[in-house]
Amino acid sequence: MKVADAVPEFADAFDFDEFNAMQREALPVLVETDHNVVASAPTASGKTALAELAICKTLRDGGTALFIAPMRALTNEKESEWERFEDLGYSVYVVTGERDLNPRRARHADVLVMTPEKVDSATRKHDSRRYDFVTDVDCVVIDEVHLLDSERRGGVLEVTVSRLRRLCDPRFVALSATMPNVEDVAAWLDAPPEATFAFDDEYRPVDLQTGVKTYTHGENSFADKYRRLYRALDLAEPHVREDGQALVFVASRQDAVSAAAKTRDELAERDVPVGARGDYDFHTDAKELSDDRLHKAVLDGVAFHHAGLSKADRDRIEQWFKEGKISILFSTSTLAWGVNLPARCVIVRDTKYHDPLEGEVDISPLDLLQMLGRAGRPGYDDVGYGWVVCDRSDADRYRRLLREGTEIESHLAADLDAHLNAEIAMGTIDDLDDVLSWLETTYYYVRAASEPAAYDFDGLRDRVRDTLDSLVSRGFVEMGSDLAIESTALGRLASKYYLRLSTAEAFHALADRDRIDADAILETVAAAAEFDSVSARQSEADAVDAVLGSEADHLDDGGRKVLAILRASTSDSVPADLRSDAWIIRRNALRLLAALREFLARFAGPRAANLARRLEARVEHGVSRDAVSLTAVDGVGAGRARNLAAGGLSRPADIVDAGADELERAGLAAGVAERVVNAAADFPAISVDWGDVPDSVAAGDSEMCEVRVRNAGGGARVGVRVTVNGVEMHAKETYLSDVTTVPVGVFGADADELDFRVEVAFVELPIRPFVAERTVRVV
Repeated sequence: MKVADAVPEFADAFDFDEFNAMQREALPVLVETDHNVVASAPTASGKTALAELAICKTLRDGGTALFIAPMRALTNEKESEWERFEDLGYSVYVVTGERDLNPRRARHADVLVMTPEKVDSATRKHDSRRYDFVTDVDCVVIDEVHLLDSERRGGVLEVTVSRLRRLCDPRFVALSATMPNVEDVAAWLDAPPEATFAFDDEYRPVDLQTGVKTYTHGENSFADKYRRLYRALDLAEPHVREDGQALVFVASRQDAVSAAAKTRDELAERDVPVGARGDYDFHTDAKELSDDRLHKAVLDGVAFHHAGLSKADRDRIEQWFKEGKISILFSTSTLAWGVNLPARCVIVRDTKYHDPLEGEVDISPLDLLQMLGRAGRPGYDDVGYGWVVCDRSDADRYRRLLREGTEIESHLAADLDAHLNAEIAMGTIDDLDDVLSWLETTYYYVRAASEPAAYDFDGLRDRVRDTLDSLVSRGFVEMGSDLAIESTALGRLASKYYLRLSTAEAFHALADRDRIDADAILETVAAAAEFDSVSARQSEADAVDAVLGSEADHLDDGGRKVLAILRASTSDSVPADLRSDAWIIRRNALRLLAALREFLARFAGPRAANLARRLEARVEHGVSRDAVSLTAVDGVGAGRARNLAAGGLSRPADIVDAGADELERAGLAAGVAERVVNAAADFPAISVDWGDVPDSVAAGDSEMCEVRVRNAGGGARVGVRVTVNGVEMHAKETYLSDVTTVPVGVFGADADELDFRVEVAFVELPIRPFVAERTVRVV
């Protein structure tokens, strides 16, 4: 069936002219009915076209389609690929956490592209004007729905889909790699039998032969990598000698780079005929690569591919691999889920990887099957070969996986309390009946009904009721006598910041302390449940001790490692032995610090919130207490903030007072100096007018005075606190745009002097509190 005959108005949206057998079978249900559809098919069999057919049907009907991609990198690829829809007059808009959201564009988009996490975030805020677009979708395409079986991300996808069904009830089209229990997903999404497809390996364009090869595990993990590499090259070599290509999946970006370098030497040693050094045009094109290591490798027929490369370099590598100029390509798992880059031989060299937050982790069965599914080049090969290289002790497990596949399980139970709390915080659940109704919309419920013994189906409702009771007793939820339920401030904050509930409890407990200092804030974050699985390798112990000494012994080794990284980050001095994990740990810590700041603002007050905000900025920028306020100003990076602070400028207001000429003398270019001064003028510039507060008061006398706090700069949310001899007299929180007044009582007490202090703390800005003091003598 030709594309132009099936969907004539969308023929140009496809990059081929004729549908294959699998696509022809599913096409009538996709474009002629409104049924929810579930389709399971082998990798590289053409599932993307099914998604595009569902989108075409939605656009034809005047609706909006939402495409949920399993990874952020794929959202960018879809944006590029689907320029074809743009050419037909339809708008495609990608919404991810790394881009600034344009709500107007999102609202008027015909096709939205998002990850499960971003849809989760948007639907939690669906009643805001910024994210209301997410409830106005007519069709949701879930790419790689077997992501449900991911321990870390599956629950997010599950509750997000259930939430969309409650909010706007769109059509669902779920696509998956081959899975044995496709009927469970179909039951969850109410896809009828005629709209449930389980395409087997007969629909693969190339036959796939898979197997497991073992190696002997040694004492040294570094040496083990090379044992596995040599095993992988032994498997790839026969195919490469026959002008085939090999795609080798490794655990990390660095592994991809180092394996490619070693392979160049090994292929030369084995005299394997690869490389294109005699191809002058290719030699010239290779000079365009921005990564010098990659440039050297491709000339020898070897390359690496990972998300850390520039898009231009990735695009070139993908194109050259398709053209056969690259014989062996090393990649991280992201390539398995993304670009269609088949190879005659696919080898999974690493079945385990180091996760900074989880320690050593087994690659998921889904990832592994996705990788092996890339084997076989349609139109070139009759057979594709997929190999798993693993330790002997794991061989039987992987052989069973290759033979039987893996069923898609629900992982909602692991974080049931957090997900239920989020639904209550959003207001989509109002009472106990709603809780049980919500449960029945989850894949967890459907899978439990399918496997009642494994999931204890009979006890499921009681388990959910117990979870609700736990939320009530822990203060996340309030329940009335009529069984109506409502989220508390604690529950809403936990949901807003995606916190483990134990972390939210720890943040709340910190806010209740009489004294909150920087050490307590960083230790509370380091001890968060989000870092529970962080492990400290033996080689890192000395580096941790060098930062912390004997401090924080109450934390486990992983917690001390996190704390050491955070402490060192505040001065941009993370030890070399900790840097490999520092970026991901710091990124997660910044999210937690932002959450903790709001907890402190809500439960402890502006002073504590400001301290957390300044620590957040110091961890992010690696600057001192004196320089941190300047990092808020556009155009002032960490280095510039340090230099200006060393010259006595420590607040945005100081920059304004100094003026552009002074900044030029400090080394800034004229135009830059002017822009920095203008940016600094947008921040508060505080002063205190003591008004009629006297210089002295007679013993026994008293009078009430009024002090004015003025702001000559940009407005900000502040907390104003007045103390006398260290005792709080008055506190208020306000948005200060020009002036606010605070009462000051001057009492002739027993003391010889009354030391008044007015402190203005900025709740949301990393600017050090402004302090003004005045002494009144008691005579």
